[in-house]
Amino acid sequence: MQPHPALAGRPVYLDYNATTPVDPRVTEAMLPVLTTAFGNPSSGHAFGDVPRAALARARAQVADLVGATPGEIVFLGSGSEADALAVRGAVLARAQTVGSSPHVVTQATEHPAVLAACEWLEAHGTTVTYLPVDRLGRVSAAQVRDAITPSTVLVTVMHANNETGTFQPVAEIAEVCRERGVLLHTDAAQTVGKTEVDVGRLGVDLLTVAGHKVYAPKGIASLYVRAGVRLTPLVGGGGQERGLRAGTENVAFAVGLGAAADLAGAALREGEPARLAGLRDRLHAALASRLGDRLVLNGDPVHRLPGTLNVRVDGVPSRALLAAAPGLAASTGSACHAGQDLPSPVLRAMGQSPEQALSAIRLSLGRWTTPDDVLTAAELLARAADAVAAP
Repeated sequence: MQPHPALAGRPVYLDYNATTPVDPRVTEAMLPVLTTAFGNPSSGHAFGDVPRAALARARAQVADLVGATPGEIVFLGSGSEADALAVRGAVLARAQTVGSSPHVVTQATEHPAVLAACEWLEAHGTTVTYLPVDRLGRVSAAQVRDAITPSTVLVTVMHANNETGTFQPVAEIAEVCRERGVLLHTDAAQTVGKTEVDVGRLGVDLLTVAGHKVYAPKGIASLYVRAGVRLTPLVGGGGQERGLRAGTENVAFAVGLGAAADLAGAALREGEPARLAGLRDRLHAALASRLGDRLVLNGDPVHRLPGTLNVRVDGVPSRALLAAAPGLAASTGSACHAGQDLPSPVLRAMGQSPEQALSAIRLSLGRWTTPDDVLTAAELLARAADAVAAP
């Protein structure tokens, strides 16, 4: 693959979990809708025909990637909006079916968008249970089973954590939810396109996809809504997206997400997860050979994303470490908390001390990461760690 023009000649980019560069093939697919095919897809005249067909094709492409039908895909403006529609929309739609205050089950290391939706619901009369995670960052289906009550209407547990890459046992949790008649939502923004995601095999009712995590632009996302699941929309108006998200559709960006979905499916079939896992492990080994026992892995060593490595160098604050390695672009934690010198809530929930959490760095690999990139990154980080730790 040719180097990405936005990455050439710049620091080694290992922050793909924060955002991905738009694939040039995605940009190419979007151009006709940004230029000549500008019409409103809801228009009945000739100018609406091409955008309407393009939107339908994009919906089918996204559906194909996650094992859904086109009618189960709703386009939205961001992963956070998709999470809000799934969580708030499901609870508001089912609140009248329980004889008391509705109840939601989630877990302590959820994405901030899900936690914000839960907090909103709490402020409006919903009870929320926040399950603790173990030291690897995982919850269990048994915990979910024990937390469900007759008033529970929704469980929301992310597929894989955006900081550590740790997978949650979503399929096992889905079995519990089906037994108890409870809806299950999973935020799969970090897993779609990076590993096989099939809504049928997972058993979920609602699933979030974020465009800028799969080499599409920012400002586009989708929510899988299983046929028959009712949601109360957050935005009312003209009835677009089956009445679940009013407003004229962002056709060009939806086309971009559809094209990205096709490319992601092809990459999965061609073995991209194994390539990334190999590079991730090579990066970890190179760091360990230089830093020894000072290097500690954060998260599950087995059940994790193929391209995510979250580690800490004991005694070396991550912000100082990355500042001493300007040739590397990586994250000290979740991008949603960048700029705040606070310990990661995810790592704190996993039992780490504030000092340990403040030493964590997230190295996330992607489509344009090369073997040279990971060796360069390891060398930069090892030198930086020695420099920062030196008296």
